[in-house]
Amino acid sequence: MAVLVLCVGGLGAVGMQIRCIDAAREAARLAARGEGETATAAARRIAPSGAVVHLARDGGLVVARVSAATALPGFTVSAEAAAVPEPGIG
Repeated sequence: MAVLVLCVGGLGAVGMQIRCIDAAREAARLAARGEGETATAAARRIAPSGAVVHLARDGGLVVARVSAATALPGFTVSAEAAAVPEPGIG
């Protein structure tokens, strides 16, 4: 029974990981276009419930990080995406 619970929890974590990847990618893309507030809102909509979204600049890149706690105790999934800002975006 415990193995079944772990397998189901693991599958749920994989689904959450995919949603974090999608959310980070979308946030980085929008932030690179200069749409920071829209980027954060879109990432929160795509990401798993309760996820943390963080946008930052790292050198010449816009970096989006999305992380969320899983149903498995002590496990967190996260994803990071980077994009080059479009010309004229400060």
